[in-house]
Amino acid sequence: MVGGYEKSGATIVYDGECPFCSRYVQMIALRDAVGQVTLLNARDGGTIVDGLRADGYDLDEGMVLIQNGELHHGHDCINRLALLSTSSGVFNRLNAAIFQSPTASRLLYPLLRLGRNSVLRFLGRSKIADGYTGS
Repeated sequence: MVGGYEKSGATIVYDGECPFCSRYVQMIALRDAVGQVTLLNARDGGTIVDGLRADGYDLDEGMVLIQNGELHHGHDCINRLALLSTSSGVFNRLNAAIFQSPTASRLLYPLLRLGRNSVLRFLGRSKIADGYTGS
């Protein structure tokens, strides 16, 4: 482990109450590229979520990909996932076409975050940090 984070496989920490986030992590095809993929709902807390928060990662500002001991947050996470995903299916091809560019990821990610925050507000759901009590 590096900095308390796994070195093998990949872990994606996301907001399980966000319909966009949940659907995204279910649709992205990574297993062929990275092997074992663990999906971790940030709202469930746990050691990894506590560590990310302690290290200053705002999980309301973006999901996190942990791979080979490296952390990718927000637009960097989406870019990395696009680079690692397979080309199977329309979603994965479209995701790669848009987000394989670091510049496009950086420019478009705030719009994705705005959409997430708007949907959470519309659905009456709190932000992750509002309900977080730690593990």
